[in-house]
Amino acid sequence: MDIKELHKRFASCPCGREHNCDIAEVKIGHGVINEIGELCAEYEKILLVSDENTYKYAKGVESILSEKTEKSIVLKAQKDVVIPNEEKIAELENALSSETDLIIGVGSGVINDLCKHVSFKRGLPYYIAATAPSMDGYASVGAALILGGMKVTLNARPPKAIIADTEILKCAPIDMLRAGYGDIVGKFSCLNDWRLGALVNGEYFCQRVYDLTFECAERVKDLAEGIQNRDEKSIELLTEALITVGVAMSYVKNSRPASGSEHHLSHFFEITGILDGKPYFAHGIDVLFSAVCVQRLREEIIKAEKPKSFKLPDNAEYERAIKRIYKSASDGVIELQKKTGFYTDGNIGTYTDNWDRIKALLNETPSCSEMLGYVRKIGLDINDFEALYGKEKIRDATFFAKDLKDRYTVLWLYFYLNYNSSEEK
Repeated sequence: MDIKELHKRFASCPCGREHNCDIAEVKIGHGVINEIGELCAEYEKILLVSDENTYKYAKGVESILSEKTEKSIVLKAQKDVVIPNEEKIAELENALSSETDLIIGVGSGVINDLCKHVSFKRGLPYYIAATAPSMDGYASVGAALILGGMKVTLNARPPKAIIADTEILKCAPIDMLRAGYGDIVGKFSCLNDWRLGALVNGEYFCQRVYDLTFECAERVKDLAEGIQNRDEKSIELLTEALITVGVAMSYVKNSRPASGSEHHLSHFFEITGILDGKPYFAHGIDVLFSAVCVQRLREEIIKAEKPKSFKLPDNAEYERAIKRIYKSASDGVIELQKKTGFYTDGNIGTYTDNWDRIKALLNETPSCSEMLGYVRKIGLDINDFEALYGKEKIRDATFFAKDLKDRYTVLWLYFYLNYNSSEEK
């Protein structure tokens, strides 16, 4: 992947905004982990960060770096997963010394987010040696963390270098390969949400960034067989798409090109799973399942009559629902939504004036049957999604996953049209 050439393509954009990204090197291919020593030539005191699953690769990096490794820490899992919370942030910060000049994460989503966040806070550069093509956050500016029990994305900056060795990536657990595929195929949903937000709320929109992300989804959707067979070329193309989408987020300085209603449902299942001590799928798998769920909502809206009015809940009713669902994290959710204004009047005039355009826009995404086809091709079964979460939890997600973020998506429109039934049990 030629990151410098991509930066040149976006040096001047018709949208009028400056697109830049601090990533200097992206290495994707067989054996590229061996180039990490050369990439670290200017550094002398390096902190290595891994977890119990990726430490075996961190040992190889440590061997290449030799005496440049100041310290290597291995983050321990809580209930089989490393949670990027206050405790892990503190653990990483405490491992730094006054002489540390580079952080290298060896892992995927959580390791990347923790290193991204701490390096940004401390003003240090960081590299990520990817161990799974499982998500699109490697190159993004945001660090996805769980703070105060809530899923939050804090501004940071992307790594200075990304090293993605396909010999390592192809050996990732099959669900991580499926998660990466799901995260990319889910872009059809979030890109539609971005255009909907531009139409309804006048949000900033960049056609060039949109096209870049859409091309990634189009390229990956037909790679399911190769990915399942651990074909290195398919893994390389998936990884390039995941990193490219991360760069797209860096270009617009937020996750709008890559995260919408399907991600909000995924975050809902993760957060409520943590709060209730219940299992949940890997992020990208949840994204793919959730993209099917959201597409069903779009197709339901397309059949609806033009609304004449929206009836929204009063404060007491709303807070009762949020506290039922989010429990100890409910105060943070309520506070966030006080700032969005989406619960005021629903902009009914905007919807009635643009109803035909809205329905035409919603009709541009892959159909529910097409999305189910992608689920099957990557070896998943939508029945597993419904069996794990149950109809009631999925129903709650369609109405209240939107409250975890301050971003407009089709979930808000669905809520406006169907609120009266949202509390019926």
